[in-house]
Amino acid sequence: MGIEVLQYQFMQNAILAGLLAGITCAVIGVFVVTMHLSFIGVCIAHAAFAGALLGLWLGFNPLLGALLFSLVGAAVIGPMADRGELNPDTSIGIVFSLMLGLAFLFMGLMPGARGEALSLFWGSILTVTGQHLIFLAITTAVIVGLLVVFYKEIQAVICHRDVAVAVGIPATVVFYGLLFATGVTITASLQSIGGLLIYSLILNPAAAAYQLTYSLKRMLLIASVFGIISCWAGLAVSYVLDTPSGASIVITSSIIFGLATLFSPKRKVKQWRQVQPAG
Repeated sequence: MGIEVLQYQFMQNAILAGLLAGITCAVIGVFVVTMHLSFIGVCIAHAAFAGALLGLWLGFNPLLGALLFSLVGAAVIGPMADRGELNPDTSIGIVFSLMLGLAFLFMGLMPGARGEALSLFWGSILTVTGQHLIFLAITTAVIVGLLVVFYKEIQAVICHRDVAVAVGIPATVVFYGLLFATGVTITASLQSIGGLLIYSLILNPAAAAYQLTYSLKRMLLIASVFGIISCWAGLAVSYVLDTPSGASIVITSSIIFGLATLFSPKRKVKQWRQVQPAG
């Protein structure tokens, strides 16, 4: 990618969107990975996609529809994952299939060309507008700010939820807050990454960072760096090879995860323990 392309506004917007989306998705991803909420995040991502398509079909802002559906999805899924008497996988699977069905139903009901719907499907970071950037910047600032202010409470809930409850930390509020933050993050990144791919950017950098450290603070930092690299490297590949930007970003993040797994010190420790004699 020649340096001269950086003078164009669309490329400047794309680079800034990659920075913001990389940080926000990675931070949320660390919570998703450490709290074992992967399937919940996938479900919320498809809820946001369905809401955006509903907005396109009915003629209102798709970001508003995505935000509404993702927050409702988080509110519905939360109790399913938080109550022991339910089977979370089965219940969440039903919600996931419903959201996926609604997404394709809304797309099928749209009259005429579906170019904008397809852009939400695959993502197009090169078409990010100033409005999307503002929403993404606000989302990033709020999530990072809340993380800094409530870091100890969040860490306690992630690591020792029962202990957090015992010392008076509102663990349920923190848990639902993380679910809602996931929904807002997905909505903010929908335009640049795409409805069917956004969750991969949330999961892959965080999972890669998880392979490299036991420290939550380092994990957040490493995941953010991996998220930014995924976005910027994927953007460069997309520009040079004329490939879908969302797909290029996700593939890049998958390669980073593969490399992190390959060189993971945790994997080496696990292998060492397996070869030690019992007793």
